[in-house]
Amino acid sequence: MLQLSATFDLQQDVVSSIFKKEATVGIIKEYSGIVDTRILNIERDGGVLYSWKGETGTTRIGKYDPNTRQNKLLYTFDKQVCVSSCSLNKEETLLAVSLAQRTRTEERLRPVSKCLTLLIEIHPINNTKVLKAVDCRVRVQFLHPDTERDSVLESHLLLVAEDGYVEQLHVMLVRQEGYRVVMLNPECLARDRVAEEFSWVQWDSQTQRLFYLTHREKAVLKCVQFCHDRNCETLFELVLEVPSNPFSCMRFVNLGFDHHQETQHEREEMRMVVITNNTGSMCVCYSQPACVNQEITYTIVLVHRGCSKTFSVALDGTPSPCSTDLLPLFIPIGYYVVVYLSGHFLHCINTRQQELLCHSLFLSGVDAELGVLGSDGVVLSLPESSLLDLNTGRMYTVDLNPSFLMDLLHCSHRRPDAQRLAALHCLLLYMGPNAALELKIIDWICDNVMPFDTFDQIQEFILASLYRIIYKKCLSLDEVLPYSSVFEKKKVPEALDQVPGVTCTTELHAEPEFKGKARSLQGYWEELQWSTEKMKYFEAVPNPRYRASQNLPDWTKLLTTLKSKNKKASNYLRHIEENTKQVLLMVDSWNLDQKVVLLFQEEDSQQRALIGLMVDKLREHLNRHLPRLGKKKIDLLVVNYVAKLLELIRRMLESVWLKYKLGPLVLCLKQRGSSAEWAVFHVMCRILEATKTLCLPLPPGYHTLLSVLGVRCLPRHTFLQYVDHGVLQLTETFVSRLMTDLDNSDANEELKFSILKRLPESMEQRICHLWDHPISSACISRDYVRGLLEKHAKTKGSMFMERDEPGFRPEFLPLTFLTKILLDVEDRALNPFEEQENVDARFVEETALKQTLILMGFQDK
Repeated sequence: MLQLSATFDLQQDVVSSIFKKEATVGIIKEYSGIVDTRILNIERDGGVLYSWKGETGTTRIGKYDPNTRQNKLLYTFDKQVCVSSCSLNKEETLLAVSLAQRTRTEERLRPVSKCLTLLIEIHPINNTKVLKAVDCRVRVQFLHPDTERDSVLESHLLLVAEDGYVEQLHVMLVRQEGYRVVMLNPECLARDRVAEEFSWVQWDSQTQRLFYLTHREKAVLKCVQFCHDRNCETLFELVLEVPSNPFSCMRFVNLGFDHHQETQHEREEMRMVVITNNTGSMCVCYSQPACVNQEITYTIVLVHRGCSKTFSVALDGTPSPCSTDLLPLFIPIGYYVVVYLSGHFLHCINTRQQELLCHSLFLSGVDAELGVLGSDGVVLSLPESSLLDLNTGRMYTVDLNPSFLMDLLHCSHRRPDAQRLAALHCLLLYMGPNAALELKIIDWICDNVMPFDTFDQIQEFILASLYRIIYKKCLSLDEVLPYSSVFEKKKVPEALDQVPGVTCTTELHAEPEFKGKARSLQGYWEELQWSTEKMKYFEAVPNPRYRASQNLPDWTKLLTTLKSKNKKASNYLRHIEENTKQVLLMVDSWNLDQKVVLLFQEEDSQQRALIGLMVDKLREHLNRHLPRLGKKKIDLLVVNYVAKLLELIRRMLESVWLKYKLGPLVLCLKQRGSSAEWAVFHVMCRILEATKTLCLPLPPGYHTLLSVLGVRCLPRHTFLQYVDHGVLQLTETFVSRLMTDLDNSDANEELKFSILKRLPESMEQRICHLWDHPISSACISRDYVRGLLEKHAKTKGSMFMERDEPGFRPEFLPLTFLTKILLDVEDRALNPFEEQENVDARFVEETALKQTLILMGFQDK
């Protein structure tokens, strides 16, 4: 499930490198006895600080630079010491070190502090200042603020004491002789008290934030944000429902690795970590050891969602005597939180779409194993999706494995639907834009074209892909755009919201309190505050997510309006058409390669109207729920959303086209279709079904292409049934090609006549002129005569004619009247039929006579 890539190996990148380097300068003897090499800290730039003890009784501290893959010696102690904490400032001019002091037998009578904290100058090494000499452990950490200046003559150091307080030291520096950087006034360093009275603390180097947990009356999580201008401010407080005193001793997270801590093997009462993401999300994760009944419980507090989820997992196997020491590892991977318990399970929790369990992936057994990590090793989760195996000294970056996820999709006969849906969302939403991966997913859809029992994979592909594309443009759309078609169902299937052996309870948590000023609450904090505030609104609003399927009644009305000719309807249609023009203009601006599949190259009045309607309804939805975005931004987002929808369907179709290697001959109506064309026709019908259920528009030209494939692949009677049941829509482009491309054989003549009978009257009048056939001519004649009679009736009334007129023949009034009208018309124009193709006056008279005789009952049909 997880893909681990090694980024650092202590033996290969440090020990071996030191041996090679020192062998070249002839001092290999000094380093031949390298022992006890340990990782001390990882700074914001990814640099790894480490220590080792040499053969001559020294302890050295070095830094590995991941960018240059070079090692640098920072400082050497002339005796062996126990380094428990270490940090280097950004300019690499100061080194802070905490030493764990051990008293020998002969020194026990003399008072010796357990921890000695030093501040050391590196360029040059000429001054060492003692910062602390206390009996409690002290962790040190330099701030690494964002700044454009190459050299800053000021450093800020955090001292985090085991007694439950944090101090910030401000160290002023001065440059001498152009390269020497020394402390300006080492005897009088300014210091501030940042936090106190806490039992748990976490440092986030990438964001320069300090989280800590206090327990005065109730458990409160607080966060201090450090800024580049040496200021710090408590911006955030959150009440947590945790045990009153979950930690018997201080717990440090992301503040280096103390290999000499005497209590490191003590039983851990609770594991806790705060995970933030640049999308404005915050998760507080904590867990307690497994209970006697072999059940482990862990809680994910989704601060940005206003709720918490507590999961209880029944562990497989016989009870272990060490089961009370089992604690899962929390690994951040983007907006996913991976809960991993070696040998038992791996739970990939979706913190953005957390409503249903089917959007999170739960694995157990061999699927949940991480082979490269030792089963008995001490594995720590680091920021930026990294893991550290302290036993081997290896560091890994962690990501979701797309190959494994694709295997989950293909093994459909052995996997529950919830797992397949979760894997599909991991691939579509988390993996981001990846053309090769998208092609694999479309191939999978083609191989499993029928919908599954609990979800429609084509609908999921469309909605999840659109959500990923548009969400990146504006994070506020998170709660108002659809990402899954599961919620379109009247009732969510139980199979999608249940995982065997896992129970989940959801509770609302206390609202966080933001304490920062307007200037401070920017960037991440502004987005988090907005997320928590809008959750209050969305809790009171039913179905805040846009559902295109709810547009179906409006779509039915619009189809009726398309046939209407009143002025009000025309104004509305013009408004809809303007929406459509904006969408298609954006599609044209993307310079799409339309050589593979001929789309967007014809007028399709129904699809154009549906495109404009979706723009109108989505704009209305966003204006109602997110007015803060502003009209212009909403208009742009809406047009882009619908344009991306059309482009996404085009990409699907082109991928299918290329998969089955269809060429231009597929558009020829004179040949029967191949098995490959039948497969494409089947996929296109499923796309049509999926979009029709959601009331989503298709690219203009889609129905023409589908009808062409239908004629080639289906038996004629089946093709007509598809038309009668609304699966195939007869577009004017398709019918025109049918009339002109097919000859007038008996079978083709029957098909054409059947098509003509199914056309609307307005389209039939335009199509008849293209078919050189008596049936077509009869239609044209009948329409022409009807028009003349209607026009004459309006101008001269309904009386046939006066009896005293010359030429009156009372024996057959209808034919006499028709002849009179035709003579009148001939007086006004030499040839009344010159604008009508394939019609002559003699034929019209004969046809009119025959039709009249039939109506009068003098001749059989």
